[in-house]
Amino acid sequence: MRILIFFTLFFTTALISQELVIKANEFKTDEKTGITVFNGDVNIIKGADELNASKITVYINKKREPIKYVASGDVSFVIKTKKDDIYSGSAQKVIYLPIKKEYHFYGNVILKQLNDEKTIIGEEVVLKTIDGEAYAKGAKKEPVIMIFDIPNQEEK
Repeated sequence: MRILIFFTLFFTTALISQELVIKANEFKTDEKTGITVFNGDVNIIKGADELNASKITVYINKKREPIKYVASGDVSFVIKTKKDDIYSGSAQKVIYLPIKKEYHFYGNVILKQLNDEKTIIGEEVVLKTIDGEAYAKGAKKEPVIMIFDIPNQEEK
């Protein structure tokens, strides 16, 4: 029988407090090290952001605040930046650094900016959600690919 674990954390940012909800088939936590591991159909929702993976490891500091999330195994996501840009996509591994508000995507990364119809494909992509900056690196034999949807002059 599938067991669904609902794990809710609260943490405070500079001006607001948001609920973080993590759902998984199982989890293990070690308060001494500040590490919690979620396994099996893991889903995280915080505000408008959503992250799905086979496994997510959450690292917390002594104040019990999350300082890093590491998601692995067919990761998919939806992210909203401070400038209201919406990104969706997939990767093999994602690291989120909540203090910097940065996502680091690794392995077969596809990052789509939905409201601007741009797509970045690469092996390593970083998205800074505060200022909306993104940059990418390709693999040794594969370039980074950027796809823009440019309207035809006749369509205007």
